[in-house]
Amino acid sequence: MYTLAELIALAGLADAIYLTVQALTGETLTCGGSPDCFRVLGSAYARVAGVPVAGLGAAAYFGVFGLAVFAACGYRRAVQLFPWAVTGMFLATLWLLFVQAFVLHAFCRYCLFSAAATFLLAGLAVALPRPSPPGL
Repeated sequence: MYTLAELIALAGLADAIYLTVQALTGETLTCGGSPDCFRVLGSAYARVAGVPVAGLGAAAYFGVFGLAVFAACGYRRAVQLFPWAVTGMFLATLWLLFVQAFVLHAFCRYCLFSAAATFLLAGLAVALPRPSPPGL
């Protein structure tokens, strides 16, 4: 199951890196002719302290990928941290979806792909068995 999490995290990482590069180079995304990507990615909500939100997402996906790799190799701490990291991503994704739906009234297809990847990771985090406490 961690291998599946690794693949999903890599897909999310690729998406987030693409959006980060677009944000840093000032490119305009149209999502196949729809102006929604530009409205979302050009909004005030697309940056936190001058850093593109997609860049923060790329860091999160990279971290989750690393945790999944180490968890697959049997590292107990990675198994413990994986669901917490995914929970943070899930909560951030819920906020960003709220902003798109109720504040901007626009949806970015790339952002929705990232949300789907995060939801899949959250499903895996819930489905994966929890490690037993030490001494049991």
